[in-house]
Amino acid sequence: MIKLDIINEVVTKTGITKTKAEMAVETVFESMKKALANGDRIELRGFGVFNVRPRKTGIGRNPRTGAEVSIPPGKAVRFKPGKELQSID
Repeated sequence: MIKLDIINEVVTKTGITKTKAEMAVETVFESMKKALANGDRIELRGFGVFNVRPRKTGIGRNPRTGAEVSIPPGKAVRFKPGKELQSID
């Protein structure tokens, strides 16, 4: 499923115009990006939880040369599905 599929589903379920549905979906995604960039936790009941966790520094290898490369510490977005989402078969 891609963003366009979500927009089309909003149009089908609500009957609003495609332009307004696109603006609504885009607004939701932008607000989620801002919250994660600020380090906030996003909890969507019945769906799951998004949060940002620190990633440790490490050592990787260049596949071409085999030389060791230092990987700097960073942040990674993690998703933990909710109970309802886990129970879907």
